[in-house]
Amino acid sequence: MPVREVDATPYAASLIEGHRDFGYGLETALADVIDNSITAGATTLQLFANTADEEPYVALADNGSGMAESELIDAMRLGSKNPSDERPAKDLGRFGLGLKSASFSQCRRLSVITRRDGGASCARWDLDRVASRNDWSLELLDQLGGVTGADLLPEQGTVVVWEKLDRLMGGFSQDRNKRTRHINAELARAERHLRLVFHRFLEGKKPPLKIYLNGRALDPIDPMCSYHPATQRDPEEVIQLRNGNVRIRCYTLPHHKKMTLDEWEEVGGPEGHLKSQGLYIYRENRLIIAGGWLGLARQTELTKLCRISVDIPNTMDADWKIDVRKASAQLPPLVRERLKKVVERFVGTSKRTYRSRGQKLVDQTRHPIWNRVQKEGQITFSPNPDHPVFRKYAEQLPEELKAGFYQCIRLIGAGLPIETLHAELTGNAEMVVAEHPHEEDLRQMVYSMADTLLSSGLTIDEVSQTLQSLPVLRDNWYVAKKLIEDFSSQALSR
Repeated sequence: MPVREVDATPYAASLIEGHRDFGYGLETALADVIDNSITAGATTLQLFANTADEEPYVALADNGSGMAESELIDAMRLGSKNPSDERPAKDLGRFGLGLKSASFSQCRRLSVITRRDGGASCARWDLDRVASRNDWSLELLDQLGGVTGADLLPEQGTVVVWEKLDRLMGGFSQDRNKRTRHINAELARAERHLRLVFHRFLEGKKPPLKIYLNGRALDPIDPMCSYHPATQRDPEEVIQLRNGNVRIRCYTLPHHKKMTLDEWEEVGGPEGHLKSQGLYIYRENRLIIAGGWLGLARQTELTKLCRISVDIPNTMDADWKIDVRKASAQLPPLVRERLKKVVERFVGTSKRTYRSRGQKLVDQTRHPIWNRVQKEGQITFSPNPDHPVFRKYAEQLPEELKAGFYQCIRLIGAGLPIETLHAELTGNAEMVVAEHPHEEDLRQMVYSMADTLLSSGLTIDEVSQTLQSLPVLRDNWYVAKKLIEDFSSQALSR
């Protein structure tokens, strides 16, 4: 069959504009550019953002290996790498599109200045120039004088400069104040992302990567809280596959009471611990998926401290369907089956731990304030009318008032705001706390319960130990301890 060939070269102006819409945000765009710096062996990255000028710009300078002019031209070529080609184990690249597509998503002018062995080169893509010429001619600048960001170039390394920040301006190009505020807000969000995505590099020791934002060093955010002594770690599991090994390790974060408020909020992130539970997938130590169960489990309050790190090599990119942004992935079938078992076991253990703690709060041998009743598939909570405090108070009432008192107690239980509590616990459980009781209320509780426990045959020491286990007293221990000691002294002196 005769075959004819025609020239179907893509229109430069159309195709290059299409590379702006791969779904990058500022945070993922910056991370993609930083990938190149790490692959080039950089140990220091200086991120500069000039947001207040009439023509704002963003520049990222590294002290990596730099490039010769021929390498620079290749790096600026769209699709400079075949994703199926072999690459070094520490190469964080994928398609050879990241530098260009990430940059175009935020700006219309991308300049790359680089120096190696004393020779400096500069190349530039200007989308307005491409649109007017409709060709693929890359600009090479022989003189660096007047080139934005050239003053940031180290003795060896590379500077990536974004100008004409039309996307990053958020539509406020005519209002400098609003534009500046918008860019700074985006940078603040991106800062957290970089601290999280590259936390293993920032924590490294050979030497550690250092990232600076306008001269300020960024500290790592370890989503596993592996530095914390209260974090629980399971042994590592390894799945051996044809294209490499997958390493899995489960972590249970400390309860919020064992962490400072700053630590708790930083690890939970802006969406909180409920949303940040789940799988954390690393590709060559670079985080690409941060939280979520990828269909293996549901996000619940009982599992919000569960996190699982999954490490994969770059040889498995096709198996995991890593996208251009290196911000999404899909579980290969073999890995999904193995992970499903790991998640079921891990999540089940966490739920049992929480439920065990819940049962202790309503242990009938310890006179709970609230009774937990399960009937016909439903669970209700109601005040315990036999609690020593309630019973002692009722005994002091005239007979005609006792029924009304217990009626009030039952109404309190019936009026428990279940839906409101559920909403608060689902979204921000650590902020839901019990109201601090008055000292006189605690005294009444200690003395009423102690009398009851003594009359049931317990010794003074056993009474003291039992009272120490009660949540209300334990949470107000600075007051309760003195009250228990006072009662014990009085009881011994009788």
